[in-house]
Amino acid sequence: MKNPTVRQRRPAFDREQGVGIAQALFHAHGYDAVSVADLTEALGIAPPSLYAAYGSKLALFERALQSYASTESLPVDELLTGKKPPAEELTALFVAAAKHYTRDPVLRGCMVTEALQADDPDAAAAASVLAGTGNAMIRSYVSRFAAAAHVERITDYVLMTLRGLSSYACLGYSKEKLVDCSKVAGRALIAEFGAGRARR
Repeated sequence: MKNPTVRQRRPAFDREQGVGIAQALFHAHGYDAVSVADLTEALGIAPPSLYAAYGSKLALFERALQSYASTESLPVDELLTGKKPPAEELTALFVAAAKHYTRDPVLRGCMVTEALQADDPDAAAAASVLAGTGNAMIRSYVSRFAAAAHVERITDYVLMTLRGLSSYACLGYSKEKLVDCSKVAGRALIAEFGAGRARR
């Protein structure tokens, strides 16, 4: 029998596990809707412990975003290899996004994309930095196949399509509907890249 006078040591707080818990909260509800109280309740710690572990709500959000970007985001570099016609590969990117953004019934859409709409300017700026990496990758890919005069337009179209898919996934649209829309969106790229080659 344990001596009731002996204090039981609490297990050490796992900061990385805490980032994962916070990531799920931020992904499901967005930065603005998640309070410090929500975080401390989910993490099972008091506010001073949260600040000691992560510095601030924003700093924890930034770590959660980075974790998402490195482990959960759409693998753009694996999908855009240049081994197939660009319209075909970008359509496959749209379809992959539609499936990726609807794979979880709660954590829908792209966490980074949705964070761009945060009311908090610092949170939106943190998301913008991470989004910029993917944006640059897509722009570089498009520039390999499209005429210089059309690169910006096609890149904007691709990014708007991806962001639209994320937004509609968050609204609860089904995977099947988003995949169908992805294929429709992809058809426009056949003409775009064909025009780009003709005008070179």
